[in-house]
Amino acid sequence: MVNQRRKRRDQLQYILEQDPFLTDDQLAALFGVSVATIRLDRMALGIPELRERTKEMAATVHSKLRSMHGMEVIGELVQLDLGQYGISILPVSDALVFERTRILRGHHLFAQGNSLAAALVNSPRALTARAEVRFERPVYLDQRVVCEAEVEEQQYNRYTIAVNSKVDGETVFSGQFVVADVAGKEESLK
Repeated sequence: MVNQRRKRRDQLQYILEQDPFLTDDQLAALFGVSVATIRLDRMALGIPELRERTKEMAATVHSKLRSMHGMEVIGELVQLDLGQYGISILPVSDALVFERTRILRGHHLFAQGNSLAAALVNSPRALTARAEVRFERPVYLDQRVVCEAEVEEQQYNRYTIAVNSKVDGETVFSGQFVVADVAGKEESLK
């Protein structure tokens, strides 16, 4: 039993290093144990709960933003490597869903991806010039959308950024955004 617990804790630590956004419920299902067992394992390993892990990551990220203020990013910004890659998390609350169906309104998914794409641009002024998006499936109340954005190409003042949003590892929204660095320029976005 002690060896089994040690092995599970080693695996838990490794899994959370790979994906720190997993909830205790998801981890319990993954390991086939109770949520209470996962909480005890996390405590023994000194790993904080998801909310605290997310806050710790977000605190270091907001100081890197140039194109907007932290509160302008839709979702909670948890990773940002300017000009390269970023992650934000959007917990789906009552305020974001249609009342009757409890489905997340699409403009929130778009806004999360769009704001994360713009945040990647290392400039005080970045605007979306073009977007091609696809809504893959509905997102429901109490789900968590993890949005990842990656710069695919940079030419002059334009960045082509791929965005992929997932719920429980399944893609719900994807797109390609072209974001222009317009700092000091009064030009067309064409």
